[in-house]
Amino acid sequence: MLKCDGLTLAVPGRVLAREVRFEANRGETWAVLGANGSGKTTLMHALAGLAPAMRAEIALDGKPLGGRGARERAALSGILLQQEDAAFWGEVLEYVLLGRFAHARTVFGWSREDEDASRAALAAVGLDGFERRSYRTLSGGERQRARIAQLLAQDPQLFLLDEPLQHLDLRHQVAVLRLFGSLARKRGKAVIMVLHDALWPAQACSHALLLYGNGVMESGAASAMLTRDRLERLYGCPLREIAVEGTSFFAPV
Repeated sequence: MLKCDGLTLAVPGRVLAREVRFEANRGETWAVLGANGSGKTTLMHALAGLAPAMRAEIALDGKPLGGRGARERAALSGILLQQEDAAFWGEVLEYVLLGRFAHARTVFGWSREDEDASRAALAAVGLDGFERRSYRTLSGGERQRARIAQLLAQDPQLFLLDEPLQHLDLRHQVAVLRLFGSLARKRGKAVIMVLHDALWPAQACSHALLLYGNGVMESGAASAMLTRDRLERLYGCPLREIAVEGTSFFAPV
């Protein structure tokens, strides 16, 4: 689905990661983990084609990312940005409908299929009944769920999620992780998400990519990557292991 080969992540005066190599396939859910400033957002922007990919080959379904047009790229991959600068003054349904760009068949408005897909996306994040609400009146958590709904309406094959759980309460964090896990398992989507809480990746992800911020990265199966030694080195703090029903989780000491 997505292949990244030889990507360098850097900020002025510092290399964050060298030779980033991994391949995310359909049906897989990847966690991107690292301390603040380790290059997680930089990586997501590069994978989405929103930032230069230094000395790298990034391909979607075997074709270089740069060789695809905007509509073709939007049909294959969609990104949930960590921050959204532009204000939107319309209704919630109008906002979610913007995700249908890749599927629009006419310049004269949205089709019934587009509206149905957008309403279904709102229902999937628990915002059914919010269609006519003004987007700018939503709370932070409701706005985050509307942003996720817009991405669901886009219906890409690859979801790139930069901190999808921000602003969400515990119940909605669980619901969002289950939603994307189901999209991977049952519909064969590929999911790559930046997460901060070390408790979630072991439960929600099949694979993990660790960015240490000092030029080093590691990637592989979650069971191999999510060890106490690795996570303590990643976050720079001591952790304690919690075992629940055969799965290990880690929390700060």
